[in-house]
Amino acid sequence: MSAILLGSFLFLSVSFGGGIAWLVSKLFHNSTAGLSLLCGGFLVGLLALDIIPSALKMYKSFGIILGVFIGYLFFLVLRNLFHPSAGQSPSVYLLMLAILIHTIPLSMTIGSLMESSIVGITITASVILHHLPEGFALTTAFLSQRKKPWKLFLGFLSLSLCFSLFIWIGHYVNLSTKEQGVLMGISISLIATTSISEFILHNLKLVPPRSFITYIFTGYLLSTLFHLLL
Repeated sequence: MSAILLGSFLFLSVSFGGGIAWLVSKLFHNSTAGLSLLCGGFLVGLLALDIIPSALKMYKSFGIILGVFIGYLFFLVLRNLFHPSAGQSPSVYLLMLAILIHTIPLSMTIGSLMESSIVGITITASVILHHLPEGFALTTAFLSQRKKPWKLFLGFLSLSLCFSLFIWIGHYVNLSTKEQGVLMGISISLIATTSISEFILHNLKLVPPRSFITYIFTGYLLSTLFHLLL
């Protein structure tokens, strides 16, 4: 199973997740604030149900905590770069960066197993299914900010190419468990701060309280559905 082929599977996975997000967006009539809150609720659910529990099982707490601290510092710096003025809308590029970092430990682990009999149908299925939620989250974020479709396409393509690249790197370079834990901590921190600060709190006063709760709760329920199905 080549790195390019696995990258292609990832592209199909995030694209399929994006298609689901596009269908869901029609139910919200493409409301900018509604889709942002939906994305925020979905990301919180993704963290609580999948990413954080998996990270705590696989990596030591110290590396994750260190990564969370580093990720928060990254968030503060990047937020200032993407928000030169207070009136600008939140940026999807923070989320894109967080998801990219999230894929690095997985892709390098796959790279280290490329010549093993373990890599095959199981790894391929994992790549296809694991990234459906990421495609859903990114598409919802892009739709909420009314970005051009070609930018989302480039985002998916870049994610797939980087995934293939780090599989190739992982074939020759091994990251220690501590280093992988730090990367996961950075990813967790960026996803958490982006979802709460950029997609939830940013829209706190833009919709009625009942709608605010409904959008977030719906996003969380969708993440629960992904968790149960995948």
